[in-house]
Amino acid sequence: MTTIVKRTNGSLLPTDPRSLFDDFFNRELFNWGNNNFSASRTTLPSINIKELEKAFEVEVAAPGMQKEDFRITLDGNLLTISSSKEEQQDESSGNYTRKEFSYQTFQRSFELSKDVVDDENIEARYENGVLKLTIPKKESALPQSPRLIEIQ
Repeated sequence: MTTIVKRTNGSLLPTDPRSLFDDFFNRELFNWGNNNFSASRTTLPSINIKELEKAFEVEVAAPGMQKEDFRITLDGNLLTISSSKEEQQDESSGNYTRKEFSYQTFQRSFELSKDVVDDENIEARYENGVLKLTIPKKESALPQSPRLIEIQ
C-alpha cells in the first residue's frame, strides 16, 4: 500500500494540468536516462523512500549542501522539501577579474496519508551529503498481532 505519493518534480506550479500525470508516466517510467531532470532541465537530487514496519524513511542525496540550505514544510498533507544555495567566487590577478556564480534550487513534494502517518513527529537530519527524514506511522496503522476470538 503506497501512502506517500510524489506530487511535483521541480516546478512550483504546473503550466499544464496534464503535466502532473505526464511527468510521472512519461519521464520517470519510460525515460530512465533523464529521471533526475526537471521540466526546466535542472538537476534534481535522487530521493529514496523506504517503508519500514513503524515508519517511512526518505533520503535525499544532496552532497555539498548544509542543513541550513534546506527547507522542509508540511502544509495540510503536502510535505515539501526544497533547497536554495547561491555561491559567488571572485578572483583578481594582475589585469583580469574572474567572477563565477552558482545557484542551485530544487523542490520536491509528497502527499502524506493523514490516516497512516504521525505528522506531529517527523524528524529530519542531514549527514554525509544525505538529508534523511523519518516519518513515523500512527499506532493504528502498525501491523496488529492476530487476536484470538473465543467461541461462545
